[in-house]
Formats: sequence, structure tokens, C-alpha cells
Amino acid sequence: MTKIKKIEDIQTLSEDIKTEIRRFVVGYEDISNDLIITLLCGGHVLLEGIPGIAKTYLAKAFSGSLSLSMKRIQATPDLMPADIVGTRIYNPKTLEFEFRHGPIFSNLAVVDEISRAPPKTQSALLEAMQERQVTVDGFTLNLKEPFMVIATKNPIEFEGTFPLPEAQLDRFLMRPLMTYPGKKEEVEILSMKNIKGDVMDVKPAAEASAILSAQKLMHKDVQVSDGILDYIAEIVRNTRKHPKVMLGGSPRGSVALLYAAKGYAIITEGRSFVVPDDVKAVAFNVLNHRLIVRPNILIESPEVKEDWSYKILQEIIHEAIEQAVVPV
Repeated sequence: MTKIKKIEDIQTLSEDIKTEIRRFVVGYEDISNDLIITLLCGGHVLLEGIPGIAKTYLAKAFSGSLSLSMKRIQATPDLMPADIVGTRIYNPKTLEFEFRHGPIFSNLAVVDEISRAPPKTQSALLEAMQERQVTVDGFTLNLKEPFMVIATKNPIEFEGTFPLPEAQLDRFLMRPLMTYPGKKEEVEILSMKNIKGDVMDVKPAAEASAILSAQKLMHKDVQVSDGILDYIAEIVRNTRKHPKVMLGGSPRGSVALLYAAKGYAIITEGRSFVVPDDVKAVAFNVLNHRLIVRPNILIESPEVKEDWSYKILQEIIHEAIEQAVVPV
């Protein structure tokens, strides 16, 4: 698809992308929705889950469904900022320094195992994610549009990793938590691999012009009432007042919740207006990485150790939603 003229076209675009992803990825329909919503919002996504559940594979399938440039960055403890943004190299033929672009100069930057990159390298992503630009040796260079970072993270391995600073986590629009597939889906995965192997010949379903048009249309034509704005603000403010929370959602989190709700309204219902259920549907993935739970709560709760579904965060965000007055 090359042109987006109305809201219905965005929903069609979303279905075309998901159709291509389904050819190679079994399940994770909700995660595919999150990726598309994040793209429409002009944001970034952090896919978190245990090893072997297709985080990077899903990112590659999603990237392949778009006619956009994609570069993959494998994070390691010795990865340097120049390895991401690029560096200036002296050319003896021209007697001048030339800039060699790093992999961040692409529409889609897939950063695998982002927590393995050292803090200095992680910080190199901050300017790119927030400002859509990088600064090297005093020179500022703009990135391509659309631009999106798809990072993956393993929540169970800590050796040789570095925690992501809160400032960087806050730059991700969403953090979907990927879990094991059901038995039916796992059998389907085996069947697919038995026939296709690891070959991935994804056909692009959308071009850059269509994505940019969809982004502008979403912000311009999807209506949000004053009541919904108040509802979003109250939910985020409730996370700040929750007794189990040391640091609640920021105003950036409120904006992210607004944008994500608009994207959800379009791609799931084809609606040009937001309702409370849209906000509820995206609230957990938008807010779960923006909250800092009090240490004593984590120590006292065995649930966090027993599974990686972040039940405490689910409970906190659910209570924040329940305490907010639903607009009528």
C-alpha cells in the first residue's frame, strides 16, 4: 500500500501487515498489534521475554512486512556508541574526514538483547529515540523517517548485562511481555518449521509514504473527548499515588497512553474516536515499564519469582484503572 487517505485505509494497512506476519509467526496477535500501534504513533517498542520465544524473529517478520530499511544491532558488553551511530574516518585520497553512518541510520533499528550493551552505548540511543537525530563530533545528523527502535530484552539472565536506566525505558512507547505459546500454537510452530524451515520471504505490505501518511492521519483525525483526556490523566496520576509504587507514570507516559489508545481504536475497530475500553486495552503495555515498585513489595511477594508475567505490576495498573472515573 502506498497511499493512506482515510481511517479505513489504516485498518486495511494493519491487516495487510498482520497477514504477512502470520505467514511466519504463530500467535502473538496482540504483540503484532502493539508493533503496528507503536509504528503509527512514531514510537519505539521493547519486546521482553525469555529466550527462544521468537522476539527477534517477530521483529524481523514485522520489519520485512514494510518497505523500509532495517538494520540489526546485536548488543554485547563491548559495543561502543560509534558502533551504533557511526564515526568520522580520515580518507587519505581526499585528505578529509568522512562520516561512516552506523546502523541507527535506518527506518527500523532492531536492537537485540539491549541490556547487554554498556550504559555509554545505551545512552547513545537516547538522542536518536527522542530527537530523531544523532550528534557526532559536534555535527548533528537527522535520521530517516519513519524511524522506530525495536529492542528485545531477556528478563532472566543478569550476568554480563546492564540495567536500562529509567530515562531510557521511558522513551519506549510500549513494553509487551511475551510468554510461552499454548500447546496448540507450539504444534503449529513445529508444523510450519517442518515445511518451511527457517526461510523467511516476507512480502512488503506498506511503503514509507503510507506509514507517514497514516501517522499524520491518526494524530489529526482520531478524536479524543475531554472526558477521555481526563480519564487518561487520572489513571496515570493514580499510579503515582499507589502505596506499592515508589515512582509512578510520568507525563510522557500520559501522552504515550493517549497515542496508543488512538492507534488501538483505529487498527482494531476502524474507529475515528477513542473510548475508555481503548485506553484500558493498552494501559498495561504502555505503563508497566514506567513504574518503580517499592523494594519491600518485591521482596515480600513470591509471585514475582514464580513467573515472569509481572503480576504485581498488573495488579497496580488494574487498580489505577478501577479507581479512575469512567467518562460517560
